[in-house]
Amino acid sequence: MDIWFAVGSSSLVTVSIAIGVLFGIWLFVRIARKKIEWLTPAYEDIRPRLRFFVLTFALLMSTLVVNRPDDIWWVAVSQGLLILLILSGGFLIQEVVNYSVSRVIERFEKGDQADAEVRRIATQLRLLRRLANVIIAILAIGLALFTFPAVQGVGAGLLASAGVLSVIGGLAAQSVLGNLFAGIQLAFSNAIRVGDVVVVEGEWGTIGEITLSYVVVYIWDERRLIVPSTHFTSKSFETWTRKNSKVLGTVYMDVDWRVPLDKVRAEFERFLKGNPLWDGRASGVVVTDARGGYVQVRLLISAEDSSKQWDLRCEVREHMVTWLQKNHPEALPVSRVTLENPDSSRKTRIKSTP
Repeated sequence: MDIWFAVGSSSLVTVSIAIGVLFGIWLFVRIARKKIEWLTPAYEDIRPRLRFFVLTFALLMSTLVVNRPDDIWWVAVSQGLLILLILSGGFLIQEVVNYSVSRVIERFEKGDQADAEVRRIATQLRLLRRLANVIIAILAIGLALFTFPAVQGVGAGLLASAGVLSVIGGLAAQSVLGNLFAGIQLAFSNAIRVGDVVVVEGEWGTIGEITLSYVVVYIWDERRLIVPSTHFTSKSFETWTRKNSKVLGTVYMDVDWRVPLDKVRAEFERFLKGNPLWDGRASGVVVTDARGGYVQVRLLISAEDSSKQWDLRCEVREHMVTWLQKNHPEALPVSRVTLENPDSSRKTRIKSTP
């Protein structure tokens, strides 16, 4: 009975102290939140893990007060509480790091997303956050394992043969390690950033996520393309936003030889000037090919980003086709066939529309 009374009283005291500490932290947040704006959301974010850590620490202290090394169950409880304390401490540090980095990322995301430098820094911060979480998790698990005496002995032997193990591990996990280092390289080499518009494996999309092992490309039709990080370091790919998001676009039209090019240019310029998608940088109408029964006309446009460029190309194509139909039907493409009569020198010309 004495031992149970000692355990109960020590647990009551340590848990009471823990509750007092948590109440003091809550009271401090309530008082200081008017002066420190970020304090309340930070406390709300880490509060569950903070409570678990403090209570676990209090329970562990209560077991140390009543030391019973001869009881196996008591040693097991103490060992379990120590492991929980280490893991909960790692989770708490992870949450603090995640909140701090996320707050900095939010500040950059509020800026101009068309600025490549803003997207580069935000991408690097996201990768650093993931890398920090992995390192903290490995250290926490390692410390938890090293609380066992048997693991400590094994650890000394592993350190002695670290060279051989590193070679074997490198060969066994070369694909995983390759993607890991490729992910770090992508973030800090500025090859791609979150928000970049790219063409990968014939798919046009936007870089949505960059992790330590793979990159997620958001396809325009809401599909998701998962690409290993090594793809972007070992193969070529097309990016539309390397320096800035401004891009040129072209619309090709096959028309008849009788097309009035001067009137086409005038109508094209008139339509662009009244279209908010056009950024005013470039425009033009040129004949790029003339063979057979068609003349190929290229309409050049420019826009602030690839999304607006795509919409503008569609609008220009639709408008010019409709305009030609209404005002110059003779400019629509036709197929001409000439038949020769072997019994006469006359030639019969037949014109048909497709």
